[in-house]
Amino acid sequence: MMNKHDTVGQDIVNHCVNDILVQGAFPLFFMDYVGAAKFDAVQFKNVIAGICKACKENHMALLGGETAEMPGLYPAGEYDLVGTIVGHVSKKNLITGKSIRAGDVIIGFPSGGLQTNGFSLARRVIFDLCQYSWQDKLPGTNQTFGEALLAVHKSFLKPVAKLIERKIKIHGMAHITGGGFQDNIPRVLPKVVNAEIDRSSWQVPTIFNFIERQGKVDRDEMYRVFNMGIGYVVIVPKSELQRTTNILKAQHQPYNVIGVIRKGTGVVTFKD
Repeated sequence: MMNKHDTVGQDIVNHCVNDILVQGAFPLFFMDYVGAAKFDAVQFKNVIAGICKACKENHMALLGGETAEMPGLYPAGEYDLVGTIVGHVSKKNLITGKSIRAGDVIIGFPSGGLQTNGFSLARRVIFDLCQYSWQDKLPGTNQTFGEALLAVHKSFLKPVAKLIERKIKIHGMAHITGGGFQDNIPRVLPKVVNAEIDRSSWQVPTIFNFIERQGKVDRDEMYRVFNMGIGYVVIVPKSELQRTTNILKAQHQPYNVIGVIRKGTGVVTFKD
């Protein structure tokens, strides 16, 4: 709709960086694939420019993977962007979540927006049900719907790398993508604990409140589809909380203490 394609490249790279960062891995290189019925030179250049920008910001190489023109397979005017990331972490430094214990603290980093997830529902509510255009202002903000939906997916490499460098005892991490809190945090939870998330501990961005209200979406379903303003989660022992937050403040990384680990069965629970 907006004919803006540079940030799509940034989104895919940053998303992949966060996906391996949760294990304590640092990115080495990214390999891309772009497929289309016929390439539009300007559009293609913008996509690759975004990939290059994000690779540079994440201190990783870009390896040109493959470009393919396949008329008949792809609809005219559309393209398929796919990527593979490779990173490294020594076995002794691998973060798996097995050391997570009851009493640990959950720290959340704010997301930039939808973070590449939940767009089917967002588009259905904004454009189909409410009949807004991408140029209309999101009520209560100075942002257009287009700007809100295309907000760049953040990379959390810099603050997490600093925590690792300063030898913070990180027990587990989660990238809040598709499936929200309920699907992503349990990937690292031992089966004897739960993650209790306090939904009153941060301010949910306007775009999510708009979708929930206008689409009449159940609140728990919102937290399953969207990140609701928390893009990344770090779980540390309570004894490390002060040192962790001091490092984050020095890095100018916004954060909220959003929950605690309690005895349980390996699931996420919510407190309001």
